[in-house]
Amino acid sequence: MRQPSVDDFSTTADRLAGHSDPYSPELGSLPQNDIDEADLDNVNKTGTTTIGISTADGVVIATDMRASLGGRFVSNKNVQKVEQIHPTAALTLVGSVGGAQSFISNLRAEVNLYEARNGEDMSIDALATLAGNFARGGPFFAIHPILGGVDDEGSHVYSIDPAGGVMEDDYTVTGSGMQLAYGHLEQSYEDGLSNDEAMTIAARGIKSAVERDTGSGNGIFLCEITDDGVDIHGHHDFDEVL
Repeated sequence: MRQPSVDDFSTTADRLAGHSDPYSPELGSLPQNDIDEADLDNVNKTGTTTIGISTADGVVIATDMRASLGGRFVSNKNVQKVEQIHPTAALTLVGSVGGAQSFISNLRAEVNLYEARNGEDMSIDALATLAGNFARGGPFFAIHPILGGVDDEGSHVYSIDPAGGVMEDDYTVTGSGMQLAYGHLEQSYEDGLSNDEAMTIAARGIKSAVERDTGSGNGIFLCEITDDGVDIHGHHDFDEVL
């Protein structure tokens, strides 16, 4: 049997020059686009106010229903800004509509793949980390969603910032009406809230934002998350939930 010579190894190194590390996994790439920040003035945005509250029963998420064109024209009055992405977790749609929809569909696909490969649900902490990585490395413009979910460790609410930062808190607010809603939550939140109590507080926070923020309006979607799953329902009249 012939022993390999130094020249054999040199030839192999030459063949691999300019190529990726042969021992590294082959990775796909996220879709890219040529949209810049100036283009965002001409795309549909949610503007929005979204609220996430961790409770003793699970998690409550509330959002308004309005989408606008460049923040100047109401383009849709019935946008569902919270979507289920996991058996016991949901994510809000905040920022440019296309970017947020793509973000949600990519996350949902990864969660389904994880469940198929491992035979178990992804933990909410792992889901939050994945969401942060996607936001940091993907082509998702101007998104600032809230992730809420329930797992064996309890109930969780995370804010995912546009740079991929992941922050967990008892409650959080994102969107153009966040300052108005935060003022209400700071006064009303307390430990040990039930989901029913949190839904009332969240609805009042959204209503406060809708009164003054031009990017928010036209009703409310409420999402209740428990060990049993995710329940999302919309209301055009705040009197139905207050």
